Amino acid sequence: MTVRTVQTANYYGIRPDDLYLFNEGTLYHSYRTFGAHRLQWDGTEGVRFAVWAPNASDVRVAGSFNHWDGSGHRMERLGESGVWALFIPGLAEGAMYKYEICDADGRKRLKADPYAFFAERRPGTASIVADLSGYRWRDGAWQRRKRERLPYDNPLLIYEAHLGSWRLAGKEQFRTYGELSAELADYAADMGYTHIELLPLAEHPFDRSWGYQITGYFAATSRYGTPKELMAFVDRCHRRGLGVILDWVPGHFCKDDHGLRLFDGTPIYEGPDPRLAEKPEWGTLAFDFGRTEVMSFLISNAIFWMDLYHIDGLRVDAVASMIDLNFGKPPELAAHNAHGGTENPEALRFLRKLNEIVFHYHPHALMIAEDSSAWPAVTSPTYWGGLGFNFKWNMGWMNDMLRYMTLDPDERKHHHHLITFSLLYAFSENFVLPLSHDEVVHGKRSLLHKMPGSYEEKFAQLRLFFGYWMTHPGKKLLFMGSEFGQFDEWKDTEALDWFLLDYELHAKMKLYSRKLNRLYKERPALWEKDTDPGGFEWIDAHNAGQSVISFVRRGNRHGDCVVAVCNFSRQAYRDYRIGVPAPGRYRQLVNSDDRSFGGASALRRKPYVSEPVPMHGRNDSIRIGLPPLSFLLLAPASAKQTDRRW
Repeated sequence: MTVRTVQTANYYGIRPDDLYLFNEGTLYHSYRTFGAHRLQWDGTEGVRFAVWAPNASDVRVAGSFNHWDGSGHRMERLGESGVWALFIPGLAEGAMYKYEICDADGRKRLKADPYAFFAERRPGTASIVADLSGYRWRDGAWQRRKRERLPYDNPLLIYEAHLGSWRLAGKEQFRTYGELSAELADYAADMGYTHIELLPLAEHPFDRSWGYQITGYFAATSRYGTPKELMAFVDRCHRRGLGVILDWVPGHFCKDDHGLRLFDGTPIYEGPDPRLAEKPEWGTLAFDFGRTEVMSFLISNAIFWMDLYHIDGLRVDAVASMIDLNFGKPPELAAHNAHGGTENPEALRFLRKLNEIVFHYHPHALMIAEDSSAWPAVTSPTYWGGLGFNFKWNMGWMNDMLRYMTLDPDERKHHHHLITFSLLYAFSENFVLPLSHDEVVHGKRSLLHKMPGSYEEKFAQLRLFFGYWMTHPGKKLLFMGSEFGQFDEWKDTEALDWFLLDYELHAKMKLYSRKLNRLYKERPALWEKDTDPGGFEWIDAHNAGQSVISFVRRGNRHGDCVVAVCNFSRQAYRDYRIGVPAPGRYRQLVNSDDRSFGGASALRRKPYVSEPVPMHGRNDSIRIGLPPLSFLLLAPASAKQTDRRW
């Protein structure tokens, strides 16, 4: 068998420079070169295919147009680049295809296109020729607003959703991108969220991986519709004032035969050393971050979602597993770097380069690290030695607070440090406080069900917890269903239990969540100084005996502040005195025990008036009634809410 090698300067639009940059690891828009592209060449319309398979002995295109026999459509090797290409005249959009790759020993395997823009709906695994051009975007106003503000000193309140189980049309009958563009976008906007974060949408073979084990990194999953229908979904979100964040998985990929594993018969994406490649905890393979072509592939993929789908940011999954060579591995797979440590220098270089390139092309993007490690400076610039993300999930806060909230209220006084410790490091990174899908699945129970006590106490404590979460420094993320008190943990094959809204306490829980969300956006003191220690001030952090804490959040404008009081005990304190930032009148913005939210307290319209009685190291104080298991938020009566629109 003779391999045809082409040395031409330009093979159907593929330039030598493109191949050089790809091999160098710096072709950051490689999706424009690789994959299946419809184009016209010398007056002939057709599809140009390009794939990287450096160790293959032959590569062909097999598909629905040639009865899945690629013998008549052999690709040509482009120099020494390891890239193969072919132009097929007359081929139209919608054609299904795979690459028929012969390894060095002549064994043949069918592989989906790593750069395919669309794929057959599972259980089918073929790639599909798709043209992503031509969608008419109508989100110009959103894009202008995004360029006018930085995310650090603005509200960021994220609704995390899994499109396969938010709502269903029937058993395994998914809502389409089109249906969700109205239903989910309108719901999240009405509830007051600023962003929607979607669990991974890149093509994946197994529903129950939730998208975290991918075969098609450039293909929006066909479960919910077509690529342009996803564009319309994002467009609708933007026109409703919602940003869209995509969960992105560069740390590992699945082992399915049609995917990236042993793509050309050799481990070109995962690397040759099984100690580095294997992810036994998940049954997946890690990318070889030291391979330059893999660098081009992954960084281009991040840029791709922002370029073509107008995605506003990426939540980068499992960063800890990328930077630790031995994360989740048994002793027999233990590895060390050249200096004897366990950190992965190639992964660290990749993450830094990823963030540098993303912010070069999309300066206002959100790059959020889901990182459970103690690696320092994750959200510091790379030129300071940081990883270059602009936000990181605060897993320490999440773990401490969920542990604290599951304690019986009578036991909390012995574990008071769990609610105060986070303020010792709250400003060491730019944090997001996550209450994510991982905390309400696999037997962990829903947030509501984690709360101890009676049925009514569970709701009271969830309202209290949400109040503390909303006022603690850091941006916010909440998984779908928690906003109305989903009682069962997340059932990933079923829709959320929307019927619960027919029950009073669930309906009132949703009303409370909506009130908190909107109040959060209206009050700059709750987000303007999230990354500034000057934005937070304890009033009383030491009242472990009564399990009560109180603190001040401050905005940029002089005098702009709110006062939060949290009673984590079952005791009511009818005459509780707290020091206040300044003398004057304080009005109640929200009381989680309000009857309209499912509590027992009447709405208070009368403001609290300070007295010149020293308390908590302050000259003035107020007396308040503090219901059991309650959260109160107060503000100076003269303070006005922001007139900004989000």
